[in-house]
Amino acid sequence: MNNALLTTRLRRVPISVMIVCLILTIIVVLAILAPYVAPVDPSKQNLLGRLKPPGFERGGITYWFGTDDLGRDLLSRTLYGAGVSLGVASLSVVVSTLVGVTLGMVAGWFRGAVEIVIMRLVDIMMSIPAILLAVLTVAVLGPGFLKLVLVLGLTRWPRYTRVAYAQTLQVANLPFIKASELAGAGAARILFRHILPNIAGPILIVATAEFGLMILMEAGLSFLGLGIQPPAASWGAIMSVGREYIERAWWIVAFPGACLFLLVFSVNVLGDWLRDQLDPRSRSR
Repeated sequence: MNNALLTTRLRRVPISVMIVCLILTIIVVLAILAPYVAPVDPSKQNLLGRLKPPGFERGGITYWFGTDDLGRDLLSRTLYGAGVSLGVASLSVVVSTLVGVTLGMVAGWFRGAVEIVIMRLVDIMMSIPAILLAVLTVAVLGPGFLKLVLVLGLTRWPRYTRVAYAQTLQVANLPFIKASELAGAGAARILFRHILPNIAGPILIVATAEFGLMILMEAGLSFLGLGIQPPAASWGAIMSVGREYIERAWWIVAFPGACLFLLVFSVNVLGDWLRDQLDPRSRSR
């Protein structure tokens, strides 16, 4: 019976979703195992083997993705760059979710002056382009992994706040919330014990969409030299180097760019499917 139920559920999952889940799994596994599966040290330079095409062999090592301007193995740097992109995006989403959801629930629950202050701050933040705000903030604070996480996380929280605020207004008027108030439950208990689980679905949809955006923003900032700094590997930084040699060393841009496309595309497809599953109203649109 359980096998039949599992088979039925799997049939409901589109083949496209299964494919992108497989792609995401492969990328995540390779990122985690990068220190063990990378052919060589991603920072090891070999000036005699610089700008070599894919398939170049030297010293018993095959450079499947070719080499960059310093002779570093592009496959190894791409594998390590996957971990950087996933790490920055994941932590940034956690930061923005914690800040945005908390402020949204507080504004929706307490209303009054608290609601006005928080929601006007959201309006101000959303009137400034996120990438411009991130560039200005990183330029002031300086580059670095943790700084990049904080900058991205603290520039994207308003979207979570709006969703959490709207959902909290709806859930706060339900009978079981009123019953909890009458039973003497405090605001913190009601917000995080009763309201948060009931608004988790829309928040997860937003987080999935933001995850792909965080990956692109990290790559963009690194491309501009404001993100992850050398010799650390980052897809954006690798492509930034490759633009200078695009005519004679296309692989420096092509392989990290293809990986970036696959990762963001897979996240977006999975996010659209999750939205349809968690928000039945979107199916009828």
